[in-house]
Formats: sequence, structure tokens, C-alpha cells
Amino acid sequence: MKANNTKTVVFVTGAFVSHNGWDQWKTYFEDQGYTTYAPAWPHKDAPAAELRDRQPNDTALAGLTFKELVDHYADFIKALPEKPIIIGHSLGGLITQILINRDLGVAGIAIHPVPPQGVIPYEFSFLKAGYKVFGLFTSLKKTYLMSLADWQYAFTNGMTLEEQMKTWEENVIPESKTVARGGITSAAKVDFKKAHAPLLITSGEFDNIIPASLNLRNFKAYKNNGSVLDYKEFPGRNHFVLGQPTWKEDADYILDWISKH
Repeated sequence: MKANNTKTVVFVTGAFVSHNGWDQWKTYFEDQGYTTYAPAWPHKDAPAAELRDRQPNDTALAGLTFKELVDHYADFIKALPEKPIIIGHSLGGLITQILINRDLGVAGIAIHPVPPQGVIPYEFSFLKAGYKVFGLFTSLKKTYLMSLADWQYAFTNGMTLEEQMKTWEENVIPESKTVARGGITSAAKVDFKKAHAPLLITSGEFDNIIPASLNLRNFKAYKNNGSVLDYKEFPGRNHFVLGQPTWKEDADYILDWISKH
């Protein structure tokens, strides 16, 4: 099945943030005739402020594993009436790559994705922005919450303080350290040699936590097997790409790409 014959889109949310960050994307794609879904992670289907009130003692979320998270999205997709286009951001981008590797989508768009196992993220800005969620020397029974200062560096660099504070309030929620750790295990493995549905990987010029150089290595890890594989770096984008004023330009690029495949 071709991507342009499918009218179902599943948006996959990344770590640290609410699934409500997809709301304007959902509306935009629905205006183009798509049926869209942005399912919450397990134990995250609540407003951001409510989830933060559970910090750090949300034991259900703390116990969530990366494998369980991927299977959560896989099971959701398998229950749909047609195979969807899968669009994920950050850790959701990695999940998108895994789901496409499992042949669960007609096309995949990985927006600034965390790389699969084997693509080593050695960039300093990645390590600085992301190391705390691994919770080294802390209890795995407690969740991690990104501070405003870390949000400013990891997601919203280049934005005004007012914008950074507002977006933190609206989006940031506690995170499972076990999910983060699972993202560097075999649960995050992709078979780069396997033929796959059309896949687009995008990156941002000013993304600190997932630098463009890391996304490019992710793209280059795939072997030439006749599958459609494309890469696009957008200028001026940080990791809060879904909510930047330029988000419609990104969405339009993706919609145009889908129409060609």
C-alpha cells in the first residue's frame, strides 16, 4: 500500500512531554482529510500539571519499560482499520523507526529522532541535555522531571524566557528512567538492512539534545536496499520543533513528502 492512499496518521510522543503537544498537528492534518491519533503513553493520559503533581512518586510510570512502550503503540496500530502513516518526535521518532521496521506503517516520519541501538550519540550537547533522565545513582522507583533550566537547554534554546516558561508549564511531565535506559538496549534495535516502508528522518539546525549530526548518522546507518529513505535538515529548529512558529512549514514538507510516496 502506498502512503498517499492511506488517510490514517498516528503521532508518537517523545519523552519528557505531554501527548497534547501534537494537538495543532492533529487539527492541521485533519483539515487535510486525515484521521489522526496521538495516544498517550501508559500512565500519562492526564493534564501536564496533574502528572507533575505525582512527581516523583508515580510508581506505575516509574516502572514502565521501553519495550512495553513500543508494544503499547504497536498494539494500538494493529487495532486500527487500516495501516497508518506513523509520525514520531524524539524518542517517538525512534519508536517510529522500530514500528516501520516491524512493517506496521505504510510510511514513517521520524522528527529529530533518538537514534536506534548502534548509532552512538557522542555529541556533548546530547550528553549534557539528556544524561539526568538515566537517573544514575538514583532510585528507579522514582520518576524524573526535567527542570526549567534543562528544558531551556534541551528543548527551547533560542526562545524568549517567557516562551520557555510557558511551554514548560504546558508540556513538561515526569519521565520513567527505565524507559530512558531501555532506549540504549536491544529493545531499541533496528535492522538497518531490512527493506522497509518509505521513511523520512528530519533534523534541526539548533537542536541540542538530538543534534543534526546525530540524525544524519542515524540516516546513514540504513543500507541501500531499494527502500525509500530521505533526510531533511531544517534551519533554525530547536528540539521544540513541534511547537515552534515554523511548525506548519515542517508539517507541509511532511505532507508533500507523503503525497509523493
